[in-house]
Amino acid sequence: MIVCKFGGTSVASAEQIRKVANIVKSHPARKIVAVSAPGKRSSDDIKVTDLLIDLSNAALNNDDIEEKLQKVVNRYQAIADGLELDYTICDVIADDLRERLQGDKSNEELFIDNLKASGEDNNAKLIAAYFNSIDMPARYVSPKEGLVVNDLPERTFALPEAYANLAPLKDTKEIIVFPGFFGYTKAGILRTFDRGGSDITGSILAAAVEAELYENFTDVDCVFSANPKVVNDPVEIKEITYREMRELSYAGFSVFHDEALMPVYKIGVPVNIKNTNNPTAPGTRIVPNRPATGRPVTGISADSGFSTLYVSKYLMNREVGFGRKLLQILEDENISYEHTPSGLDDISVIMRSNQLTAENEARILARVKNELFADDVQMRHGFSMIVIVGEGMRNNTGLAARAATAISKTGANIEMINQGSSEVSLVFGVLQDFENQILQALYGEFFAHVQA
Repeated sequence: MIVCKFGGTSVASAEQIRKVANIVKSHPARKIVAVSAPGKRSSDDIKVTDLLIDLSNAALNNDDIEEKLQKVVNRYQAIADGLELDYTICDVIADDLRERLQGDKSNEELFIDNLKASGEDNNAKLIAAYFNSIDMPARYVSPKEGLVVNDLPERTFALPEAYANLAPLKDTKEIIVFPGFFGYTKAGILRTFDRGGSDITGSILAAAVEAELYENFTDVDCVFSANPKVVNDPVEIKEITYREMRELSYAGFSVFHDEALMPVYKIGVPVNIKNTNNPTAPGTRIVPNRPATGRPVTGISADSGFSTLYVSKYLMNREVGFGRKLLQILEDENISYEHTPSGLDDISVIMRSNQLTAENEARILARVKNELFADDVQMRHGFSMIVIVGEGMRNNTGLAARAATAISKTGANIEMINQGSSEVSLVFGVLQDFENQILQALYGEFFAHVQA
């Protein structure tokens, strides 16, 4: 069995959904299809998810919602018309939206999530209806039928029983069309996954049915060794390991979200990233292991929006429990951290800036100063993480020196260096103003003179 996931641009219009149908029909093993909400049809278009966020905010503010509601329904109507479906499906979608708008507004986050998830949910219903209309026996399956997730306040993840609940789908004779992006708690509360949520759903399904392959269809032919918006004509990656992809996705590779790898990684289901608009292209395979190549670096990625909590205290290294107490303060504020480079008398905690507000930042600084008796405490913003990734890095000497030299030529200062214990990645913290220059410099160092 092959599980397929189709992203927002792949299901944005009737024309795109016809391509999806042809892809699914072309291989009898493609029996489970996870779908996103309709994405942009052009660069100046608006995603259905954004229309739904706008609608939910209007409802929470007690504004008039009819015009915003109609915009959402019209997107589905345009798709249904293009697919020559009858009006019944759009009536179902309009009724579903109105029912969600009447839901409990006491928890604004859950109310918005419920509206946002309708994008995927209703698109799955529409696509299943289309498959049936062209003699492709299909069945819409709701996440209520087994995708059990954890309770608030932790970020959303599938509970172990979700895999057992979904495993019987492997015996389907019809095509299963499953909405991505969300699941339900045991109490029946809808919760959405983080960014790349539909990728996560597809991965959960692939793991649950022990698929031979998880195909992730998007709008690019493959994964590139660097961001093609920054680097001209980067090398295509034909095959990459789970670990390499995880590291690259962490720092900016948006083609496949890092959390989506976890379910398939656990049981070794390979992933193939392919292009809906060019399905015969081989794409990029993500596998447990791959043969060694002559190139130590597989890819370079960069992501901005990081902040650094710097703490200095004389004889910090002698103080038992200092690091634990520091991280406990962040945990109390529900903040996760990315890296903790340290010296004898100082430590930095790198975190994503979107977790910080003026209020919680002030509390953190005050608590570190007053409870840990630190000599110096600062919160600095505006950092990027540059990540160099490759299974071959472990057996390659002088790579860090080459990278540091390349970065120095841009005039940027390296604020932090961190290498994972697996030696598959090397992370540099820099001011985000230098991000693109550094990415180009590193690509020139490790790829410009090497044949693909």
